[in-house]
Amino acid sequence: MNQLDTLYILWTTRDGITAEYMLMLYATNAQKKQWFDQVHIIIWGASAKLIAENKHIQDLILDAQKAGVIFQGCIHCATSLDVVNILERLNITLLPAGIPLTEIIKNQKYLITI
Repeated sequence: MNQLDTLYILWTTRDGITAEYMLMLYATNAQKKQWFDQVHIIIWGASAKLIAENKHIQDLILDAQKAGVIFQGCIHCATSLDVVNILERLNITLLPAGIPLTEIIKNQKYLITI
């Protein structure tokens, strides 16, 4: 897989409308319709809280995962916001996110921030 055919989306907003009608809609379609070989969503900050509190967003994540979208989240944020268990139940990989994000930026990969 060509690294330029991978899209990374940094999701930081707690806004449910943006999450549903931009982030999840675009990411799921980009993966299903093969606009990119791979789509990764990085959950950071307030988005982790939104996921934990919103069943509809959780369902959209499960649908996106079925389409092949990969989710990972910041372990520090998830721990601080007390949402680790919920994110892990959704099969979201939690890890220190600073270094991987820095590498994405330094390697000039496709990155959308929301």
